[in-house]
Amino acid sequence: MNVTKVLKPTESELEILQVLWEKGNATVREVHEDLIQTKDCGYTTTLKLMQIMFEKGLVLRDDSNRTHIYQANVSREKTQKQLVDKMVDSLFSGSHSQLVMQALGSHTPSKQELDEIQQLLDRYKK
Repeated sequence: MNVTKVLKPTESELEILQVLWEKGNATVREVHEDLIQTKDCGYTTTLKLMQIMFEKGLVLRDDSNRTHIYQANVSREKTQKQLVDKMVDSLFSGSHSQLVMQALGSHTPSKQELDEIQQLLDRYKK
């Protein structure tokens, strides 16, 4: 599958991708063990989702051994950018400033977060 195609992971697929981005490589069992810490889901559901993700090209699968090893086939950064771009277009009529104001207005950012935001703004102003 051509990975340059825009892949749209579902919420459940994103949860699996989060685990794979953190671990690098993992079996279905390892992914499932992480997921059940915060979500009530069955092993077979995790297995089926990961099989679908393989078919969609979201993950790679090494099936050279009895236990298949999976890894993300999409980067965290690219996925975040695609989802944020879609959200900006659909929820904020293309306005990035509205997104930022909403994000900052929904909670009080820490000093570190404000410093990081300021550094980013300073870079854009140059």
